[in-house]
Amino acid sequence: MIRHVVLCRFRADVAEADKVHVYAALGRLGEVVPGILGASFGSNVSPEGVAQGFDDGFVIDFADAAARDAYLVHPDHVVVGAALVALLDRGLDGLVVFDIEVVGVSEPAGPA
Repeated sequence: MIRHVVLCRFRADVAEADKVHVYAALGRLGEVVPGILGASFGSNVSPEGVAQGFDDGFVIDFADAAARDAYLVHPDHVVVGAALVALLDRGLDGLVVFDIEVVGVSEPAGPA
């Protein structure tokens, strides 16, 4: 599985409704792009204070790298991606993308 992590730094003038609209459009890509397992969107709620202005983001899980790659070039993703970038502080500079290959879930260590 590929976990596609995207951090966003929106322009100060972007309304919450605009964020919701673009996130909804990204979420609907699961209806047209095979291999999308799920998606989550939202604002940073970390108390650590190290988000560096990336206060919103989303995660999309793909069955495999081929599904992720098909998503990246899908015409609907290209349109939604451009709409997202248009809302960001300094365009692509307001975006961080990080993909993780998830190969298994580790169990927390029990008491010693």
